[in-house]
Amino acid sequence: MASKSAADSNRKLIADNRKARFNYEIEDTLEAGIELKGTEVKALREGKSMIAESYASFEGGEFWLINSYIPEYLQANRFNHEPRRKRKLLLHKREMAKLALAVDKDGKTIVPLKLYFNEKGRAKLELALARGKKLHDKRETERKRDWNREKARLLKTAG
Repeated sequence: MASKSAADSNRKLIADNRKARFNYEIEDTLEAGIELKGTEVKALREGKSMIAESYASFEGGEFWLINSYIPEYLQANRFNHEPRRKRKLLLHKREMAKLALAVDKDGKTIVPLKLYFNEKGRAKLELALARGKKLHDKRETERKRDWNREKARLLKTAG
């Protein structure tokens, strides 16, 4: 556990998908690389990208990150990239096979949780194998969150 928290401190967070844990039941997570252009890396270093509405899709034997937003780098002029283009995810064959099987067989979704630079300065994406929550599950999550807030308030005022 100590090594995981040390690894988390070396990461520079770029974008976070906070809605994913509310809308999906997370079953498994893994780290993937992203194939980026030079201007995309510079735009990521500015830290204004979004992955909230994005997802991963299996097409043509490869995984692609779809609908992620990396803004244009202003100093790049005509050499800029498209902000919402499909980006190839870099995974091992075993990981791709496992994810593709889970999506096809079990009807799960692959959702990005975090986009960050690792300790080597490479852009990485934390992916989650998730199942969509039903409305009553979301209500239960909201109730638990509200109760934990209220409990913390009560404990704080009690001493």
